[in-house]
Amino acid sequence: MAREHRTDERYEDFGRVEAEDLCSFPGILDDISMKGCKVHFPVPVSLDMENQYKLNISLAQQSAGPLRLICNPQWKKINDSETEIGFRFMRSPDTPRLASYIGAKQGEMKDDSIYSMIIGNKAVFVG
Repeated sequence: MAREHRTDERYEDFGRVEAEDLCSFPGILDDISMKGCKVHFPVPVSLDMENQYKLNISLAQQSAGPLRLICNPQWKKINDSETEIGFRFMRSPDTPRLASYIGAKQGEMKDDSIYSMIIGNKAVFVG
């Protein structure tokens, strides 16, 4: 697997992505960060790499309605009958909500560290 060089950590997440200008079928969110996301669509999609697209991302863990984000496609990969697209987010009306969501994800990651699984951290000597 190729090593990825990213400035922001990506979080695997599940959500529904609607992009009316791009595809009539909703896509599925694979991962998300403050700067972008990866989405796959169930059909081949043709897109203009120079165009901006409006995405409505409904996240499984967020009930406040979909995030409305403006983005540019960065790469596209067609596998069999589906299309994976990497998007870079532009400044959008819901950028503050995205920042709040990513902040909560970072907090979850800290709580899931190995240190939170240790019951007692003092050494006990058995004689």
